[in-house]
Parts: sequence; structure tokens; C-alpha cells
Amino acid sequence: MADVRLDGVYKIYPDGTSAVNDLNLEIADGEFLVLVGPSGCGKTTALRMIAGLEEISKGTVAIGDRTVNRVPARDRDVAMVFQSYALYPHLSVEDNIGFGLQLRKMPKAEIAERVAKAAATLGLTDHLKRKPRNLSGGQRQRVAMGRAIVREPQAFLMDEPLSNLDAKLRVQMRAEISRLQRDLGVTTVYVTHDQVEAMTLGDRVAVMKKGVLQQVAPPQELYERPGNLFVAGFIGSPAMNLVQGRLEADGDSALLTLGDQRLAVPAGLIAERPRLREMFGRDVAVGIRPEDMDDADLPGESAEGTVLESETELVEALGSELLVHFTIGAPPVVTEDTKELARDAGADDIGAAGGRSPMIAKFSPRSQTGEGRPVRVRVDTARLYFFDPETGAGIWGEPGAEQRREGSHG
Repeated sequence: MADVRLDGVYKIYPDGTSAVNDLNLEIADGEFLVLVGPSGCGKTTALRMIAGLEEISKGTVAIGDRTVNRVPARDRDVAMVFQSYALYPHLSVEDNIGFGLQLRKMPKAEIAERVAKAAATLGLTDHLKRKPRNLSGGQRQRVAMGRAIVREPQAFLMDEPLSNLDAKLRVQMRAEISRLQRDLGVTTVYVTHDQVEAMTLGDRVAVMKKGVLQQVAPPQELYERPGNLFVAGFIGSPAMNLVQGRLEADGDSALLTLGDQRLAVPAGLIAERPRLREMFGRDVAVGIRPEDMDDADLPGESAEGTVLESETELVEALGSELLVHFTIGAPPVVTEDTKELARDAGADDIGAAGGRSPMIAKFSPRSQTGEGRPVRVRVDTARLYFFDPETGAGIWGEPGAEQRREGSHG
């Protein structure tokens, strides 16, 4: 096992296309780090540079105590698990798992021992004599992982290994990969487009956009303290609602104007984030997570200064909760970050609603709201998120804190 370090790594293709820009990451020995971001953000390219499958244009990649820029992929002592299982259809499960060891001409007894151990770990012992065509998708992915495990590498590199599985199997395999990595303690770099996968698997999650690292932090920190608009809108499901607002002082607290409506920002939030005072009298980008809203007409929910009024446009009943869609008369946040988020979500024009912002709230299933009905939405104003509309940076602690945080990605 070993740590993995990327220092000022770039990938620039001959036509000038820049896929990865100045990537700096330190992945600790035994850590599970997830690279996440939209398609084309550079995450797979970064993984392939670690693996030696993609040439590094600039910077250094180190595995353990050696720089591997010029070390061939086969000599880097890493094992890669791909999106496609890449199994040999004519070989048994046993031979597929041990194939790499056979190429190294290891003693047959040692190969058999390692294959048996990996099969037991992955629940494949009863399938060792079967061919891949006789296995389920989850079992095939376990075989691919077994092939990586038997090599006992310094690091596992996984490129969207669950994307070919159905939803139920993905949840099951996520749990298995997490358990396996904890049991083996092998440094793991995992690439995914699925932010739910990223949040549930990673010790830390590195969010990328257009080849640039946006933030790297433990999953809960990314959720609670996103460094910028892009991270805020990417982490969370459904995504954070992002709208334009205006902050005004109101004694020790503040008032947030969203179009023709106002919310009271509690004094405790202003005290916790004193830099918000610099935004008084100015436009600000506001984030409201769907889970921080509920039906204000439910008993005990309503509170003065925390309610938005609208009309329910769509209700998605999920059993344990309702996803309630509505709009408010405040314009959406339109920046390069939010445009990239919209493209990733398949939306063409985030400003097409005529100055109104579409919103999603998670309501209790006890709510009686329905399509076309007036709705009063209680907002947990103690959990509002604020961002500088010019830079996109999150507004958190003392003045200057965001700049210090931006300079510390590793």
C-alpha cells in the first residue's frame, strides 16, 4: 500500500485541448478518494494518468516513494477496475481472477491460494468454475474486482465500475465496495459521475469542473460548506435551489428579499458568518436545499418570516417524502458555474422562465398540497447558503476565509 500524489498535473492534447489543469491532490495511504464531476470534467483523464494509460503533459505523479511519470503502466503496481468488466468469455471465473498472476508466472499454488481468498472475500467461491456468460452483472463486476484484489497492488483505480448495473444492484455493490476497501485498507481512487456514489463511498470527495479541481473535502463538509456555486449545485439530490436575492440589515439580523417576498435571516447566522455584513445592500446568490423546506400549513411548521408563497406545479410522491415543484418571482443565478450545472442536467436555458426561478422542496408525506393549489413553503432560514454572485465563492466565516480555503485543495 502507498499514498498517491499529484503535483501540478496537466493534460493538454496535441490540438490544444486542456483536459486537466494544475491538479494537486494528496491521497493518503489507505484512503478512499472519489473524483466526481460532470462528463468531460477530466476525472477519468486524471485517473488514467495515475494508471499510466495517459501521458502526463506537465507536473508529477508519485505512488509511494517514487515518481512514476516515465514508469510504464504494467510496472506501477496499481490495479484498475473498468466500467466494462473486460472479462475473458472463454475462461472460468477462477482463471479470469488469476489471469494476471499467470502472466507473471507465479507458482500455481500461490495463484490458487490468492484466487481462493479473493473469491471468499467476494462471495464467488461457488462460482469459480462458471463462465462469465452464466453470471449476473453484479457477479461479473465482483470477478473484475477479484482480478484486481489478487494482485495485492499499492492502489486500486476504479473508473465508474457500477455504471452498467441496475439501480438496486448499484446500491448493493456500493456497500460491498465500501466494506471491501475498509477490510483491505488499500489506497483507492474512484471515478464516478454519480454524486450519491461519491458521497456514500469516499473518505474524501474531489469535485472537478472543466479540468479544474473545485474542492476536496469529506462528504459531509462538501454538503454543509460548499466552497462555490458549482459544488453547491452539484452535491445534493435533488440539487440545491439557487436564486438571486438581496440582503438588507435588520438590527442584529437581516432581511433577504427574493423577488416580491422576504425571509428573515436569523441573527445567529449573521454572527456565524460575519462576512455576510459586507453583502448588506447588495445582490447575493442564495442557496436553499430542498430538504430545508416543508409545508408551512402542517401543524407546528409555520413561523413568521420563514414562509414563501407560491402555487404547486408538480408533486412527485416517493412514499417517505413528496418532491414539490413550484416557482418564485426571483431570477435564477446565471453564472458559468450554474450554466455548467444546467448543461449537466440537460437544461438548455436556465434564464428562460421570465425572471422566475423553479424550486423543488421536500415535503412530509402528511402534506395535502396538490398540483394547481396555493402552497406556503416554510424555509429553515438558519440553513440558508450564500455566495458571492461575482466570484461564485461561498460566504462562510471571517472576511478573507474563502480565499484561504480556495488556496488549500490538498
